[in-house]
Amino acid sequence: MPGENPRQAGQAVSGGHDDSTMTGPAVAGGRLSWRAGARIRAFLATSVLSGPLLVFAAHAEPDVAQKAGLGVSAVEVMQMAMFAGVMGAALVSAIFLIRERARTSAQNAELRTRIADVNAALQRSEALLNLRDQRVVVWASENKKPELLGTLPVESGAPEDRAAFLAFGRWLMPRSAAALEHAVAALREQARAFDLVIETQAGVPLEVYGRKSAAHVLVRFVSLSETLRSQARLKIENQRLGAVYDTMLGLLDALKMPTWLRAADGRLKWVNRAYAEAVEAPNAEAAVRDAKEFLGGQARETIAEQHKSRPIFEQTLSTVIEGDRRVFAVTDFAGTDGSAGLACDTSATETIRGEYERTVRSHADTLDQLNTAVAIFDTDEKLRFFNQAFQKLWNLDSGFLHSAPDNALLLDRLRSEGKIAEQPEWRRWKEGLLSAYRAVESQEHWWHLPDGKTIRVVANPQPKGGVTWVFENLTEKMDLESRYQTAVRVQGETLDNLAEGVAVFGPDGRLRLSNPAFVALWGLSQDVVKPNVHVQAIRDLCDQRAADSPWGGFVAAITGFDDERRDRHGQTELTNGTVLRYAVIHLPNGQVMMTFVDVTDSVNVERALKDKNEALEKSDQLKNDFVQHVSYELRSPLTNIIGFTELLSLPATGPLTPKQREYVEHVGSSSSVLLTIVNDILDLATVDAGIMQLDISEVSVERTIAAASELVAERLEEHSIKLKVDAAAAPKSFHGDETRIRQILYNLLSNAANYAPEASTVTLACRQLAEGVEFSVHDDGPGMPPDVLDSVFRRFEPRTNGGRRRGAGLGLSIVKSFVELHGGSVRIQTGRDSGTTVICTFPDAPSGIRAAAE
Repeated sequence: MPGENPRQAGQAVSGGHDDSTMTGPAVAGGRLSWRAGARIRAFLATSVLSGPLLVFAAHAEPDVAQKAGLGVSAVEVMQMAMFAGVMGAALVSAIFLIRERARTSAQNAELRTRIADVNAALQRSEALLNLRDQRVVVWASENKKPELLGTLPVESGAPEDRAAFLAFGRWLMPRSAAALEHAVAALREQARAFDLVIETQAGVPLEVYGRKSAAHVLVRFVSLSETLRSQARLKIENQRLGAVYDTMLGLLDALKMPTWLRAADGRLKWVNRAYAEAVEAPNAEAAVRDAKEFLGGQARETIAEQHKSRPIFEQTLSTVIEGDRRVFAVTDFAGTDGSAGLACDTSATETIRGEYERTVRSHADTLDQLNTAVAIFDTDEKLRFFNQAFQKLWNLDSGFLHSAPDNALLLDRLRSEGKIAEQPEWRRWKEGLLSAYRAVESQEHWWHLPDGKTIRVVANPQPKGGVTWVFENLTEKMDLESRYQTAVRVQGETLDNLAEGVAVFGPDGRLRLSNPAFVALWGLSQDVVKPNVHVQAIRDLCDQRAADSPWGGFVAAITGFDDERRDRHGQTELTNGTVLRYAVIHLPNGQVMMTFVDVTDSVNVERALKDKNEALEKSDQLKNDFVQHVSYELRSPLTNIIGFTELLSLPATGPLTPKQREYVEHVGSSSSVLLTIVNDILDLATVDAGIMQLDISEVSVERTIAAASELVAERLEEHSIKLKVDAAAAPKSFHGDETRIRQILYNLLSNAANYAPEASTVTLACRQLAEGVEFSVHDDGPGMPPDVLDSVFRRFEPRTNGGRRRGAGLGLSIVKSFVELHGGSVRIQTGRDSGTTVICTFPDAPSGIRAAAE
């Protein structure tokens, strides 16, 4: 019956099995699902349509049977209804299936088109994967082995075998293999993608990309074209240079030498830890940030200036590190984009080098100062050093010696010039001499030269090779030894015949030598005074012969430990009246020599002279006491006489006759002169006693000259003598005792007035000199002869010498004493018929009071 096989009907409109055979598992699954849905939909449709028909037939069947009068059973009605429903359902299903088939055909066509596109894409992907310029490693899961797709060119050196390929260290450079393994591990564990350029052991660069998806890990190796290969090589080289750069920076940072990098404008880009420590920065970054310079500005300018002409700067510079100035060997290289520098502390090296050079120079200078000839030969037997004594000994020219001749050549030249004696077997003698270069111990030889010299030759092998030859000229030594022996004998004879006693003791207190005079002066026995006898034994004998024996001090000087070793001199008197003058002299060799001289006669004369000198001193003191006493005793009555004379001259006393007034004036003037003499004597006595004190103050030159001129004005007018004062070059003032200076000028002017001719001129001049102030008084008198000039400053030696009056002879003595008390000086310029000039020079400021010269 229709509708009983809906599955076959569904199959008839399914589109056929053959049309979907090439769609693959996904398409077949879709078709089966579609067919099942069609069957379900047809069954549902049939059920929906047959239900109403059956109900309708059930209701209509009685009515139809009744109206038609037909005898139709219910079963038939149900069958007809079922048939009609089935047919309707079939019709509807047929229409639906036709429409579904058309839609399915369209979908199948679209799917076939998409499958064709997918197949084409798959073929393209497989073609791309199978190219010989790339290889892909795929990890599907953590536990599965990776899958390799594609191949790499043979020239790349990558193996085809899977296990060999995955062992990256076998066919990649070590640095590339390590970087790739780390990158793959990070990709698989942390999903960190990477892009690398690696280098095979064949030198071929490859690009490697690493990516991770949800289910796969992919690492792709790509062979590069020539252009990309060049870029990859550059990238690899850049990586290598970067690693080298990091390594070099690490090395430079670890160095104990300050190192720096500068930009093109001279700013610091990088410094190491040693640099930061040198500039006292907390770290290298702070030193760069704060631009702390290691070298001073002048040093940096010197480096920059030299970089203008050459890129490399090498020089020793100094800088201050931690408060100490140190010396550094600085090397700085300037490139196009900046410069780099390094400083090596050579302070210790320079100190050692300087010390070594000074030691070598000191040794050379020391050897040059020696009288012993020294020559140093190196391991090649070449002359490397000789001193002046060597050149002088052999009289060789400097050019030959500085040419570093070998030892054999030097010996041959000395032989050819006849400076060393001819040997019977020259060759053997020379070989024996040169065997010192192979010897361990020093060798000694004696050469007797043709000129009569005797040379002691010592060959001293050096630890590092070579020989130091020492040529000691013993000719003078032997001559000196001979002369020394002769001198010893002469000395012995001399000592034995000296009137002066001599005894020499050693540091151990033993007698080394003595002469007969020593034995005779002390009255000792010759049997007792023998060599090696101890000083204590001699002391015991000598103490009995002197009241105040000095031998205790002698023993202490001989056997004591006096570091200064002071010599002593003294005098002692023996019990027999003999006076001995002794001297204790320390000799350089540690011995002590004592000398004794009989000075009995000299002491007696000295005692007599002392007694006479004491008598003279007493008489001089008596004279001074007498002068002072008489001066003081005279001063009081003179003062009374002058006072009464002035009182008589007063009108209130009463009128005087002209004769009386003349007598009174003579008495007054004579008393004044006598008082002046007494005052001068007192001043001189005070000066002699050393008790005169100067009242130092500021002295006005003009006022002092005026006061002195006023005191002598009457005497000058009496003889029509003019006074000329020349003070144009004089200072306004200077330091001194104004009273004494006025007294000095008064005495000089009085002395000039006494010797100046009638109606002449006396000149008083004052001027400033570099050493002080100078006063001078000149008169046109007869002058002083030489014999008078020698004694002009002596006291109480008046000489008229053409003067009007005879004085006490104290004026110039007073002048000289007062000027010298000021620290000045007095000199006289005179000549016969040329007048006399007395010049006094005072310092600007006296340093103190001086005792006047006698």
